Amino acid sequence: MKPALRTRSLVLDADGIPLSALVAEPDHHTPKAVILAIHGRGMRAAYFAGPAHPDTSLLTLAAELGYTVLAIDRPGHGASAHRLPAGQLIADQAATLHAALTDYARAHPTGAGVQLLAHSFGGKIALRLAAHWPHDPHLPLLGCDISGLAQHYAPGAWERPDDLAGGGRLNWGPLALYPPGTFHAARTLLTPVPALESRELATWPARYSALAARVRVPVRLTLADHEHWWRLDDTSRAALTAAFPPGLARLATARRAGHNLSLGHAARPYHLRALAFTDDCLTRPAPAPTAPALAAV
Repeated sequence: MKPALRTRSLVLDADGIPLSALVAEPDHHTPKAVILAIHGRGMRAAYFAGPAHPDTSLLTLAAELGYTVLAIDRPGHGASAHRLPAGQLIADQAATLHAALTDYARAHPTGAGVQLLAHSFGGKIALRLAAHWPHDPHLPLLGCDISGLAQHYAPGAWERPDDLAGGGRLNWGPLALYPPGTFHAARTLLTPVPALESRELATWPARYSALAARVRVPVRLTLADHEHWWRLDDTSRAALTAAFPPGLARLATARRAGHNLSLGHAARPYHLRALAFTDDCLTRPAPAPTAPALAAV
């Protein structure tokens, strides 16, 4: 018999900034770990809830397997939109999300620690978090799973950063990759992109290398076979994992999938593989701290 699941909405206090979130927790026992799920550009935390097909959602599958999932609306989205209408830069978003996670951890069990799972622009925040995770024996970082993020933008993608309409090639790929009803349900996920999120687009290729070099936990990168945002020739793919310390990063391809991987037919197998990777990270010894404070540049 499957354990009963508890999914709810809440608002977290991130050092005075209210951040709305969805949380799914396994009932009756301490979670193995907490998965901090970070959504992409122009989306909401409900991206990970599978609005059209909740049986394939990260929230459902992870809680069934004993994990808590904390999917937070990033700064400038949801409950913080009125406080931060322009959003925040990458480093500030990472600090704010960590503060919200700390608020959650004060009153809830977190198991062995934290696993990051992020999509697209959220992957930039996840890499920043992984590179500057504060040393905290009570809330260690286990690993980092990112989909829909690479280093160099594909030709033409730069000119269309907000192609979020249903069926848009960059964010979706072929319509057949998604179950019926997906695009109608996804309308509830779309939000305006805060202005500050465009300010650092040009610097991302260099920042990717700098952040990756600082990471000390296992990293799994997943790119869809119909991914159009990024340059993905053989040389570019090899550079993605080579930027990390030796042996830490692996690159996977999601078959019959588009950029919005967690909303398509490939969502369930992707989520199950991400959770298997999380299981692997649980058995790895805790890494040495890499930075004294998350807010450091």
